[in-house]
Amino acid sequence: MTPSRRLALILITLLAPTPVLASPPAMTMSTASDSDDQDIASGSDELFGSRSQSALGDMGGLRPWLSRYGTSFNIEETSEILGNVSGGTHQGFDYDGLTQMDLQTDTQAAFGWYGGTFNISALQIHGRNLSADNLQSLQTASGIEADRGLRLWELWYQQKFLDEDRMDVKIGEQSLDTEFMTSQNASLFVNTMFGWPMLPSADMPDGGPAYPLSALGVRVRGRPDNSFTILGGVFNGSPANKSGVNDSGTGFPLDGGTLAIAEIQYAYPALGAMVSPDQGATLSGTYKLGFWYDSEDFADMHYDATGQSLANPAGTGDPRMHHGDYGIYAVADQMLWHSEQFDNRSLNIFGRAMGTPQADRNLVNFSLNAGLTLNEPLPRRDDDTIGIGMGYANVSSAAAALDRDAALYSPGTYTPVRGGETFVEATYQYQITPWWQLQPDVQYVFNPGAGVADANAPGQRVGDEAVIGLRTNILF
Repeated sequence: MTPSRRLALILITLLAPTPVLASPPAMTMSTASDSDDQDIASGSDELFGSRSQSALGDMGGLRPWLSRYGTSFNIEETSEILGNVSGGTHQGFDYDGLTQMDLQTDTQAAFGWYGGTFNISALQIHGRNLSADNLQSLQTASGIEADRGLRLWELWYQQKFLDEDRMDVKIGEQSLDTEFMTSQNASLFVNTMFGWPMLPSADMPDGGPAYPLSALGVRVRGRPDNSFTILGGVFNGSPANKSGVNDSGTGFPLDGGTLAIAEIQYAYPALGAMVSPDQGATLSGTYKLGFWYDSEDFADMHYDATGQSLANPAGTGDPRMHHGDYGIYAVADQMLWHSEQFDNRSLNIFGRAMGTPQADRNLVNFSLNAGLTLNEPLPRRDDDTIGIGMGYANVSSAAAALDRDAALYSPGTYTPVRGGETFVEATYQYQITPWWQLQPDVQYVFNPGAGVADANAPGQRVGDEAVIGLRTNILF
């Protein structure tokens, strides 16, 4: 069969309705387990079987058939109920959910072309947004909160080069939070800021090319030796068009500036490092240092085009514009301890700090995340993880100065001066089956919104918030 006919057959099968599935398949990459292979051999579908790595098993033979052509097709559902029992502008609970769908093809298995990977993914976002409804916090409570709808997320092709695949290039629609600024241990937590940090969320145009948005660009990754990795990329300066719209993810805007980002990573022990039999457990670590620059135009946080305060009623109301913005960041993941009795039990620490000296054009000029995670906290619970973490965001001096001016020019209106917002989070991820997780979560937010006024309580700031909830992840 020719490559073109093989690709056409794959796409027809994926798009055609099947009697086995109630919904289309999709996103966390996984391979079939031994039990899946036995089910395939016996002709059993075993939907929602506890032995499978996914709830739908082999999907009636679809997954093994696709795998012969180097293709995986998966779906993952994340659903949660979160609510604030104190503080905020209201108290109450909201449901929100995210369905991620992903199709990925290895070109060597599909066409005999070595080193290529094609990826397309989509998001279906549903439910409500607790942070917008009740909290008014800068550091939003959930990493899946977003505007409801169905949208394309990523669409890219990646190609490996050089001996030992020491370089690869990815081109297309990409979400930077999958590769840049990431912390392996921070990914356990529910709060948004443990994924895409506060500073780029607040300061980059439209929050930057990160969930649920992405941007067209090129990313290059090189591994000069087994300890160091270098990442660099050039992307459209904003994931939305000039009017701030890209609801479906298919707009592919190129009318913005240029976002350039670079990151160097150091890992210990090095890839492929040998460990002597008498050597104890290695306390592994990964350290990253990065920089980003966006050539878009950015509005001043304090002054208008004539040099007057934006709070001054006699001013133009049109902010002074600045060309370009940048930030620097550092990320660390370090294992502190490893049990000699239990293979998976380990204590880990992580930290991520980011800052920018350009206070005049940025709402947030510094953000920080840090925390501890413990893998296998209980005997024979080797897939469980417990963690405690925190986040801090500091409002820039220019934004705080505007608050002071607003209080001066509107003496009858309560206008507190914003400062910093801090939250802490404790969470436990419980692995029920290989394809199903439950995660109770507790967060507490100090000085929500960095100290914004409560519209429902004249003369008061939004009160500190206690947030509780439960998240579930199911891999179909």
